[in-house]
Amino acid sequence: MRKIYLFIFFVFFLAVNAFALDLQKINTYFLNGDYKAAIAEGERAMAVSSGYSKELDELYIFLGLSYLKDGNYLRASDIFEIIVNEFKGSRYKEEAMLGLVDAYYLKGDFVRAESYCNDLLSKYPNSKFKAAVYYRLSRIALGAGNEPKSNEYMAKLKSEYPLSPELKLKGEMTLPEAVVYTVQVGSFSSIQNAKNLVGELKAKGYQGYYEGATLNNRSTYRVRVGKLKTLSEAENLKVKLSRQGYPTRIYP
Repeated sequence: MRKIYLFIFFVFFLAVNAFALDLQKINTYFLNGDYKAAIAEGERAMAVSSGYSKELDELYIFLGLSYLKDGNYLRASDIFEIIVNEFKGSRYKEEAMLGLVDAYYLKGDFVRAESYCNDLLSKYPNSKFKAAVYYRLSRIALGAGNEPKSNEYMAKLKSEYPLSPELKLKGEMTLPEAVVYTVQVGSFSSIQNAKNLVGELKAKGYQGYYEGATLNNRSTYRVRVGKLKTLSEAENLKVKLSRQGYPTRIYP
């Protein structure tokens, strides 16, 4: 069974109060481990919300973490990226960046996970999550096969934050059993446009499909190709699709 130990987030959510979007109900589901119920309640709240607000800010953090705990790392990263890139007045950018670190780490994308760690430290040098970032950098380095670098970050964590609760979490961030890569070739607000592109791709011999998502109260349909076991396979497919004129991006 996959485990995601996000101690900082647990502390954060325990302190959140109920607001107009009934966040307490979502919080209760989350703390009881019923992530699918938390997601369903959060998505319903998102569908009726409009404009930026403090409540919406907190809803996105709740929802992103619920998706993360439920194993939907792609959806989790989408939500965290909205907080980081679109919610200009958000109070939770650091939390969202830490969520992105976990999402990419758990997808096995150590390069992006490390990049978000470095971005967080660069933008917020006095971040209250600095110990959590050091811990994650240690786990990322170990996952990438760089044990000396992992030990360096762990030593730094012990030296600068000897009482950090992260020291008790060593080894408890585990990787997903398998990472599946895909190439995105389009994103539409119209489901029919997505279906048309999928049909076009299948006519050319590609394994095309679309996935729906609701972000900022808007429905989007992402067209993707392939479900591949290795990054190199995805990169080869990306090159092939790009040569045929498709805009491409590899996920995760």
